[in-house]
Amino acid sequence: MSKITEKKWYPWLVVVLLSGVAFLNYMDRQMLSTMRFHMAEDIIEVAESYTGPWGWGALMAAFMWIYGLMSPISGTIADRMNRKNLIVGSLFVWSAVTFLMGYVDTYWELYALRAVMGFSEALYIPAALSLIADIHNGKTRSTAIGIHMTGLYLGQVAGGFGSIFSEQMSSWQTVFLACGLIGMIYSFVLIALVRDPGREKSAKSEKDPNQPSVMKSISLVLSNMAFWAVLFVFTTLSMPGWATKNWLPELVAKVISGSFGIDPKEAMNFAGPTAVICLAGASFIGAMIGARISDKWVQKNVRGRVFTSCIGLALIVPSLVFMGIGESIVAVVLAILCFGIGYGFFDTNTMPILCQFVPSRQRATAYGFINMSGVLGGAAITTALGSLSLGTGFALLGGVTVLSLLIEFFCLRPKTINME
Repeated sequence: MSKITEKKWYPWLVVVLLSGVAFLNYMDRQMLSTMRFHMAEDIIEVAESYTGPWGWGALMAAFMWIYGLMSPISGTIADRMNRKNLIVGSLFVWSAVTFLMGYVDTYWELYALRAVMGFSEALYIPAALSLIADIHNGKTRSTAIGIHMTGLYLGQVAGGFGSIFSEQMSSWQTVFLACGLIGMIYSFVLIALVRDPGREKSAKSEKDPNQPSVMKSISLVLSNMAFWAVLFVFTTLSMPGWATKNWLPELVAKVISGSFGIDPKEAMNFAGPTAVICLAGASFIGAMIGARISDKWVQKNVRGRVFTSCIGLALIVPSLVFMGIGESIVAVVLAILCFGIGYGFFDTNTMPILCQFVPSRQRATAYGFINMSGVLGGAAITTALGSLSLGTGFALLGGVTVLSLLIEFFCLRPKTINME
């Protein structure tokens, strides 16, 4: 295996394998949101959850809150452990949770498993992005992370078809059992093929002299002003990111219903797949194009990654405004495509930009805090949009994105491609 890791193509093999993990990560978490009506036939509390004190919304929020609060802890762990072991363990646990969801009989069993899924999935992203950033130098870093991000986008699309999978497989239980089993088997593939060379070497010594204590690492991250700028931009962009994931199908359904006089429930059958596929597909394209531009631009200008990300933000601003004020399905779909491309430009460059300001042994810690802030911000805006007009809410988010664009452009001035 050591000879394989020395091959030039091995870092790309790791990216492809982890893209598969990213796919399962998003698919397993997303598909539950589309399967309520199927599960309500067997679990009475699910059928009544919208009127109860702990509704379906609380079930979905259980994942987000635990995932968000766990992220900083998972980041500090990833900076100290063999990241391969952390990734494998995370995948196996959340896949086992998905498998067990096929056997639940009560709402509270489902709630408990959803919470455990939030805990286990939070361990993955900081470790995976940190590992990819380390094994890919500045010339290919954005491209490698962009490829990995496409796994998340495709998993989001697959999760959106959970209801259809339930119908095709005759039961929602079979969907959970099949997806969980696939993930557990895939974890053994990672055991055989993935390595974390730097951590495996340091694990052989009693103590890594380059690794500060947990509190020192956190202190170094929190005292880094560039980190706070990245955190602010990521959080404010996570708000429209989560808003589109959670509310865009309903927004599209309202536009379709208003334009063609179709019943909102019937409109949702078209709106859901349209919104998810357009958004994820455009994000995929944006990530691939933005990654290539960033990797080439940073070789000529150390701020190339920042400029590429700013282009993405500039595309997001008008798209949010047109999502808010658009009255035709064509205008809204074009706005979704513009948003997805812009978000792909931004998303694929967040970790590479962070690598320009934060050393390798603190990157997972830094990204853990950033991920927590983004998820909690997303949870807050998802709740807020429930009490606002969706059109007004999306338009206001466009204004917030302008502020993020200005902060990123004027405040992020890296001096190196890779902070050692």
